[in-house]
This record gives sequence, C-alpha cells and structure tokens, in this order.
Amino acid sequence: MARTIRRGKKRITIGVIALLTVAGAGAAFAYWTSTGSGTGAATTGESVAFTITSETAVGTIAPGNAGQTVDFTVTNPGEGSQYLTTVTVALATAAGVPWVPAGDCSIDDYVATISTAPPAGQIAAGASVDGTATVTLTNTAENQNDCQGQTVPLYFEAS
Repeated sequence: MARTIRRGKKRITIGVIALLTVAGAGAAFAYWTSTGSGTGAATTGESVAFTITSETAVGTIAPGNAGQTVDFTVTNPGEGSQYLTTVTVALATAAGVPWVPAGDCSIDDYVATISTAPPAGQIAAGASVDGTATVTLTNTAENQNDCQGQTVPLYFEAS
C-alpha cells in the first residue's frame, strides 16, 4: 500500500506541475506605456593660478661673471589640466613691486632671465614642470661696491 500512495503522490505532483506550466504559458501581462522628462546640471571647472617655487641660488653674482642660477618649479594645483605658455622673471618683491637696491647700487645693473624655460603645453592636475632663471650683474666699469651683499628678490609669473 505504501507503494500505491507514493505513486499517487507522484502523479499528483506531476499533474500540478503540468497545470502550472500551462497556466503560466497562457498568462497575459498588461502594462502601461509612458514618457517623462527631468533636469540635471553639471558645473564646468575653473582655472587655478599656477604655483611657482624656487630653490636656493647657485653661483655668485659679481660684475661681469656668470651670475647665479635659480631652479624653479611651476605646479598646477588645479583639478584639471591647464596650459602653460611662458614663465617670466623680474627683479621684484613677492608682491611684484620692482626691487629697490640699497645704497648707490642700481637695479639697472642687474639682469634676470629665464635661462631654461619650462616646456609650454598642458600640465596635468597636480603635475609640475621645471625651469632655471639666471641673475647677473653687468660690469659697468664704474664702482659697484654698494651692490655687494644685496639680496636680489625674484618674482616669477606664469601664464
């Protein structure tokens, strides 16, 4: 008798599965169609001023000699790539005000140049490029004793 009950349960299970399969295959699904719209916004980044740092000067400034070289680094602190065109150097204070030497020393006797320019081009966010400036003292064939010991400030600008 246990065998008959098992066969009966088996037939019932198969029948239920077949009924559910047929019912599922014939079921229809209804739905609605719709359209919609929405808004959003994005913000364009902004340029950030390059930062320029310099190293300790190497060499000696004296009338008519090779002068001092100052290595410097231009860094892009922004979040996006920025284009560097050129770097200039002037004999000026950190505020960009022209330097006034002490005594009878003349600013006109000094020359500051970019001797190794950093490459123009894109600077990635957080990246840097290097360059070198040179400061010389022109030999004017006049007494330049007051120029001795002068601390010559350099002002760099990047664009």
